Amino acid sequence: MGMSSEVLPQWLQAARIARDNAYAPYSNFKVGAVLIDQKGGLHLGCNVENAAYGPTNCAERTALFRAMADGHKTNGFRAMVIIADTDEPVPPCGTCRQVMYELCAPNMPVYMINLAGAVNKTTVKELLPGAFSAKQLSKD
Repeated sequence: MGMSSEVLPQWLQAARIARDNAYAPYSNFKVGAVLIDQKGGLHLGCNVENAAYGPTNCAERTALFRAMADGHKTNGFRAMVIIADTDEPVPPCGTCRQVMYELCAPNMPVYMINLAGAVNKTTVKELLPGAFSAKQLSKD
């Protein structure tokens, strides 16, 4: 599987830069993510590990939280690109999938890429079918 023409070069470059910024002294597993907003703005994220492990934050959530802190609203994103040095393109973890489901449109494209350029494209909804949402919190 080659590079998808849908992944713009600047998105891939930003994801690589984010990956280079990862703080992963324990696992040495660096992940970069870039969240693209509707105006084309790029919100970079990288994984940030912690010796206590629990406080560790993934690249995908870092990008999402950064975009929210920058004033972007839920469901206002065009795509997310995730990159790691893996044999196959790396999927987001379950926690990141849940956060993506909460903050992104169900049909938002998610591009998972490895450093060799292999691409898997999916959507937020395909990543987490049957997701827990605000609907389950309603008692009506």
